[in-house]
Amino acid sequence: MKDSRAWVVIGEITRPHGVQGAVKVIMHTDYPHRFDSLAEVYVGRDDAEPQLVSFALAGRQEGQVICHLGGVESREAAEQLRGLLLMIPRDQVVDLPPGHYYIFDLVGLSVYTEAGEYLGRLKEVLQLGANDVYVVEAATREQDILLPAIEEVIVSVDLDRGRMLVSLLPGLLDL
Repeated sequence: MKDSRAWVVIGEITRPHGVQGAVKVIMHTDYPHRFDSLAEVYVGRDDAEPQLVSFALAGRQEGQVICHLGGVESREAAEQLRGLLLMIPRDQVVDLPPGHYYIFDLVGLSVYTEAGEYLGRLKEVLQLGANDVYVVEAATREQDILLPAIEEVIVSVDLDRGRMLVSLLPGLLDL
């Protein structure tokens, strides 16, 4: 994709459903209701510019949505879509409350301590039971730094400046 930050994946086509071109889509969104009013969606792969197509929700089954996409009228045509991603432009995401962030906005942030020490870049967010864990690709260590996403550790996030400020609790950098 030309600019992956311009697109947000909201689903992935898993397989055809029925014989008239419907597909099953596993949702990649915390807002499944977005499919209820969706009239158009972009379809594509990570490595290509997505194409705008019409979208019609046909139902839900086993945690997936069943839909019809523009121009797809047979099971064979639907089979060709297997693995394609459903995307929306970045400016159409649901607004989050203050202090909450999308993972795709956090990944890539520069991480600094309160003392101004550069720790590295946030490369991944692990979504675990009690809280998320931020994986920082360390600038001066061989091993990644794991930071719990809790108020005591994450002091501030500045998306405009591409920075995250953290407070290192005792033992967080111990190997």
